[in-house]
Amino acid sequence: MTFPDFFAAAPTIRLRDPLAEFLGAAADGVIDYRYEDAVRLAGHSCPTVASAFLMTRRALAALYGGELPPRGEIRVDLAEARDAGVAGVIASVATLLTGATADSGFRGLAGRFNRRDKLFFGAALRQGALRFTRLDTGAAVEAAADLSRVPGDPRMGELMSLCLGDVATAAQRREFQALWQERVRRLLLEHADDAATIRVFPG
Repeated sequence: MTFPDFFAAAPTIRLRDPLAEFLGAAADGVIDYRYEDAVRLAGHSCPTVASAFLMTRRALAALYGGELPPRGEIRVDLAEARDAGVAGVIASVATLLTGATADSGFRGLAGRFNRRDKLFFGAALRQGALRFTRLDTGAAVEAAADLSRVPGDPRMGELMSLCLGDVATAAQRREFQALWQERVRRLLLEHADDAATIRVFPG
């Protein structure tokens, strides 16, 4: 499998998973999540997948500072309904990183390590698309992404139409793919720490 080179340069999110530590899956439970992990989960790379990754990254940094966030001990609320727009994609990435699931995750062991009932849709949020809550302290932040600050190339619309209509040439398909991933690259490498693009608010 060959990913675009910029995937390797994208920010990494480090967490501590108490369940992984308990079962010996990772030394001290420490796991690094990379953008390519989100791509493997989603099956594609797009601004939505990238922004979900970055929103979660910034929200966890705001909640935990220099402390490693404990995966499985974070609640996630989405403003959108479960079946609305790209809510499912965003929720999947948030689940990958936080361990939070609605009703189908790990039940836990002897009352510990439960991952269920920690992901909710249709929440009343103030400003963000997502809210992350520490279950130990109740501290919360909301996160949103302003993708208009990273616009796509004007040629992408026409090229996408040609590709979807199966009338694009091989060169046009390659150009579309390159332009599509260039927008993702800019978002991940140039705007990951741009507070005007990946925004965090008190929850």
